[in-house]
Amino acid sequence: MGSEQRTQTSQRSDARRNRIRILDAARELVATSSPGSPSGKPTASELSMAEVARRAGVGRATLYRNFPERRDLLEALFADEVDALIAAAVPSSDDAGAALLEWLRRFAAFEDSKHVIAHELLEYTSAADPVFASSRQRVIAAGEPLLAAAQRAGHIRDDVTLVQALDLVLAIVRLDRDRDQIETILQVALDGLRAHQR
Repeated sequence: MGSEQRTQTSQRSDARRNRIRILDAARELVATSSPGSPSGKPTASELSMAEVARRAGVGRATLYRNFPERRDLLEALFADEVDALIAAAVPSSDDAGAALLEWLRRFAAFEDSKHVIAHELLEYTSAADPVFASSRQRVIAAGEPLLAAAQRAGHIRDDVTLVQALDLVLAIVRLDRDRDQIETILQVALDGLRAHQR
């Protein structure tokens, strides 16, 4: 490999690392609680591009080279979160029911963290935008094999669809309650998905 090729490879590696650092910083910012926000969620001002660049340790030029507009950053962050949720949908031969319930918990955490991202994105688009619609379909497609395996194993009641289970979790996450109450309600709901032992 010549020196020019090594330089280009190094530059691409640096660019990838910068992109990852920017996304990590934005993700951290979304996850950080805001004392001034009644819900404990970050406020819109906390998701400023300047703050993301500062936390990522990159210059504004680097930030805008990767994400020319705020919407680009939000969409990339949203897509990353969806990809991580889908990648976590791994069936288990040991305990198919536990694998599904753990994934539904992960879905709850995903919904909780993506709330701010989705709210921000809706300033640029609508709920009908493919960025939302296609993501929902991908999540459903990833979770259905988990539910099917859990139902075949007799761990999860067979009269529930994945969409119903996801809607149940979503409704709980959106309740106006503190985190401890949400956790208790979520646990009761997930327990209710288990098949009755006879």
